[in-house]
Amino acid sequence: MNGTSEGPAPAADLGPAVTESDDGLAPRTGRTEPPAYRSVFTTAPLAMAVVDAEGLVVSANDTLGTLLGTDPAALAGSVAADLVDLASDAGTWHAYREVLRGHRSRLRCTRRLKRADGHSLWAQVTVEPLADAGDSGDSGDGAAPGLLLSVADVSARRELQARLRHLQMHDPVTRLPNRALFFERLTAALEAESYEHGGTGRIGVCYLDLDGFKAVNDTHGHRVGDRLLAAVAERLTRCAEEAAHARSGAPLVARLGGDEFALLVEDSTGTDQLAELAAAVLAALQPPFELADRRLSVTASVGVVERHTAGTTPTALMQAADTTLYWAKADGRARWTLFDPERNANRMTRQALAATLRPAIERGEFALEYQPLVGMEDGRVRGVEALIRWNHPQFGVLAPNRFIALAEEDGSIVPLGRWILRTACHQARRWQLAHPDEPPIFVSVNVAVRQVWDSDLVADVARTLEETGLAPELLQLELTESAVMGSAGRPLQVLKALSDMGVHIAIDDFGTGYSNLAYLSRLPVSVLKLDGAFVRGFQYDAVPDAAASGAGGANPADEVIVEAMVQLAHRLGLTVTAECVETSAQATRLRRIGCDTGQGWLYSRPVAPDRISALLGHAGPGGPAGVQAGVGNP
Repeated sequence: MNGTSEGPAPAADLGPAVTESDDGLAPRTGRTEPPAYRSVFTTAPLAMAVVDAEGLVVSANDTLGTLLGTDPAALAGSVAADLVDLASDAGTWHAYREVLRGHRSRLRCTRRLKRADGHSLWAQVTVEPLADAGDSGDSGDGAAPGLLLSVADVSARRELQARLRHLQMHDPVTRLPNRALFFERLTAALEAESYEHGGTGRIGVCYLDLDGFKAVNDTHGHRVGDRLLAAVAERLTRCAEEAAHARSGAPLVARLGGDEFALLVEDSTGTDQLAELAAAVLAALQPPFELADRRLSVTASVGVVERHTAGTTPTALMQAADTTLYWAKADGRARWTLFDPERNANRMTRQALAATLRPAIERGEFALEYQPLVGMEDGRVRGVEALIRWNHPQFGVLAPNRFIALAEEDGSIVPLGRWILRTACHQARRWQLAHPDEPPIFVSVNVAVRQVWDSDLVADVARTLEETGLAPELLQLELTESAVMGSAGRPLQVLKALSDMGVHIAIDDFGTGYSNLAYLSRLPVSVLKLDGAFVRGFQYDAVPDAAASGAGGANPADEVIVEAMVQLAHRLGLTVTAECVETSAQATRLRRIGCDTGQGWLYSRPVAPDRISALLGHAGPGGPAGVQAGVGNP
C-alpha cells in the first residue's frame, strides 16, 4: 500500500468527544456520553473510529466496517496506523505521531487501502484530536481524550482525476503522450535520484519533423492530415517497441505539436543506439500510407542528441535537439543528423554576432580598410574598394564574410551600409583634398540587395555626396552578379537613377552567377569585375609542370574565357577589373588581354587609409611591381 500526505486541512467540527458507555463505546475514558452522540457515531455516513492515546482503535462505526469489508467490532484493539497504512512512509508516520502526542492539530493524507476481500480503494484519511467533553474541569483520571480517525472513499474521484489527467497529457489526434507529458518524463529522467542508483546515466532524444506536411494539409485538407499523423504515430510506436532495450524498455513516443514528434530513450547506451533508432524511424516511414482512397508518401528529418544525464537540463537537451533537427532540414531533409558540439559552437557564435550587430554600429566597432584598384597599363592607383572590418571585443577583427550575411538577414545591413557609404565618401574626399595635384581616385562600395529594397538608396547616396562634396563620378557601387541579373521593378529603377546621377555601377564576381549576357546591354552598368576564380586559372603560365598535371586548379581555358569577356565588355562600352591578381605573370597576361584594372595582393592587401596616400601618384619603374613594393609589403 502507498499514500501521500496532503498536510493539515480544515475539517468540520464534529462536536464533543465521542466515548463509549456501558454498551461498549469507551471504557477507557470512564465517562458516559448521551445516547444521541452514540447514535450519531454509529450511523454516520462518514467512516470513523475512535483511537486512544496509544494509537489503538477503541471503537469503529458501521460505515468504517463496511468500507473495509469487515465487522466493525473486530476492529477494536487494532493498531490504527496499520489499519489505514500510516506507517508506509516516514513523512506520514512522523506527522501521525505528532498528532498522537498533541503537537500537531490535524493530519490529512490519501492512502491506497486493501479490503478484506482483496479489493483496493483510494481513501482520504483524516486524524485529529478529540475535544475533551469535560473541558471546563478535570477529566477524572487524567487520561488523554484520544483521536478521531475518519476515512472517506475517494476512489471515484481518483478515477475521474486519472481520466482527466490522461486527456490532459495525451494528444487527441494520435493518442500519443503530448508535450506536457514528454517534458514531465524528461524532467524526471534527468533528476539525480533517477540515475544515481543504477542505469547508464545517459539519455537520448530523436526529434523529428515531417517534411512537407503543410502541403498535405493544403492539398487534401486537415482531416486527411490528421489521419496521416495518426498513421505516422502508429508506425513510430511500432518502431519504438521493436527497438525496446532490455534495461530501459521501449522509448517514449510523443507528439510535441503540429508535425513534430519525439522519441525519448532513458538509460541509453550511446550514440550508436540513437543512430540505429533514427535510421529505423526513417525506414519505417518510407512505405506509402494508405488512407482511404489516397496513397500518400512522407519523409522526415530527425535531430539526434545523446549525452550524459548529469549536468543536462530539459531545456538544454531540447535546444540541442531542435538545432540538430534544423541541420537535418538544411542538409537536404529525409535524413537524420547527430548533434555536433563544434558545429553548434559555430552556430552560437553566429547568434552572438547577430545579437550584437546593431549595437556594434552605435558603439563604433566597425572600421574600413581599402584595397587599391590599379591601372594595368601604367600601374597607377585609379581607385580603391572599401572593405569593412568588425573590431569585435570578444572575437577580434572579423572579415566581412563573418557577418555581412547576418546583417542582410536581420536588416542591419541598411544602417551599416549607410555608415560604410558615408565613411568611404568622406575618406575619398579627404584624399582628394590632400593630393590636389594628383588625379582624384574613386572609391568603390559594396551594396547588398536588401539595401536596394529596404532603403531609399538613391536618397542616401545623394545626401552623402552632398555632405562630403565628393563628385558622383568618383563613387562606384558594386552589386553581385546574382543581384543585378534579372533585376526588374524597383532594383532596376534604383540602378538607373544612380547611373543618371553620375554614379558608376559595377557587377562584382562576374562569371559565377547567372551570366545572362543579354542583360548587360539593358542595365546601367559601367564596370565588370571578373571573379578571381578565372584569374587563378592563369597559374599554369608561371608553373608549366602544374598545367601538365592539372594541379593547383589551373585551367588554360580560363584565359580564353577571360579574353572573350573582356572583348565583349569593351564592345559594350564597359571597363573590366580583374580580381585576385597575385603574380606578375597573371598581371602580364591580363594586360595583354586588354583588362583595364587589377586588384589583388600583387598590388596591396587591404590597408588603413593612411597607407593609401603613399600610393597616390606613384608609378613604380616596374609598373605593378612598384605598387606592390609601395604598400603590399610594408
